[in-house]
Amino acid sequence: MKIESEIEKVSSFQHLEMLANQVVEGFISGMHKSPFHGFSAEFSEHKVYNAGESTKHIDWKLFAKTDRLYTKRFEEETNMRCHLIVDNSSSMHYPELKSNQPFYEKKIGFAVLASAVLMNILKKQRDAVGLSVFSDSYEYYAPEKGSDRHHRMLLNKLEQLLEQPKVKKSTDTITYLHQIAEKMHRRSMIILFTDMFQSEDDEKLFNALQHLKHNKHKVVLFHVVDNKTELKFDFDNAPRKFIDLESGEEVSIFADNVKVEYEKRAEAYFKNLALTCAKNQIKYVPVNVGDNFEKILTTYLVEKQNFG
Repeated sequence: MKIESEIEKVSSFQHLEMLANQVVEGFISGMHKSPFHGFSAEFSEHKVYNAGESTKHIDWKLFAKTDRLYTKRFEEETNMRCHLIVDNSSSMHYPELKSNQPFYEKKIGFAVLASAVLMNILKKQRDAVGLSVFSDSYEYYAPEKGSDRHHRMLLNKLEQLLEQPKVKKSTDTITYLHQIAEKMHRRSMIILFTDMFQSEDDEKLFNALQHLKHNKHKVVLFHVVDNKTELKFDFDNAPRKFIDLESGEEVSIFADNVKVEYEKRAEAYFKNLALTCAKNQIKYVPVNVGDNFEKILTTYLVEKQNFG
C-alpha cells in the first residue's frame, strides 16, 4: 500500500488515529491478494456456513436474528498484551524535515505512526496495549489496557512526541530497558522502536534486551533508520559539517572521502545486530523512514501467530 495516497487525506498529525486507521484498512484489503491471506480471517467476522463443516463456530445469536447459518471466521479472543516502547532521544528527531515533507519521514514520526497503526490493530482484536517512552530519562509509562479512553490517552502522548525537542537528549537505552523489563509481569509481546544509537557496548545492550524476554515475553526490535543518509551515506561532495544531535560534537568533512569506509562499517553493524538478535531469539527488523507499513504489520501478524 502506498502511504502517499493516504497522507493526502490527512492534513496534520493531529489526525493520527484517522491516518492509522486508513493504513490498517488499506493493508487488510491488500492481504486478500497476498500470501498473508490467512491472516485476514482475524478481521472478518462471519462467513456463510457450508454443510459438512464443524458447527463449533456457528453464531447462534445471528441465526436467531436472520434465520441463516453463519460461522465466526475468527472467534478466539487471545487478550494478548502488547507493550510498545519508543526511543525519544534527539537522534530519533532526524532528519530535519522540509515544510512539504510528511512527519513520518523523520525517525520519531515513523515510529509514532507505526505505533498508532499497531494500536489500531490491537484495538480491533481487543488486545491490551501499553506504552513506554525513554531517552535520557524514563519519560512515560502506561500499563497494558484495552479501553477507548486508554487508547486516546496513548495517541495523545504519541502526538506529543512529534514536537522537536528543545534540549539535547542522549540515549540511555540500557538503563530504561532494564526498568521497563521490571514492570512487565504478565507475558506480553514487547515491540521496540529505536535507531540503536547508544554509547554503551553491545554486550550490555543485549543483556538489557534479554532482560525484556524474562517471563517468556516475545521481543520485536524495529531498527528505525534513514537509509539514504545513515546507511548509504548519500550526500553530495560539498564540504559539510556533521553534528551529533545528542552530544553536540561536530566534524567537518567531504562525504565522498569517508563514504566507502562508512558504508562498510554501517553494514557490519547491521549484520552484527541481526546475528546477535537471532542468537537471543529477538525478532530484528530494520525499517526505513518513509516506507509503507507492510513490513511492520506483517511482522506483527506473524509474531502474534507464533505467540501462543
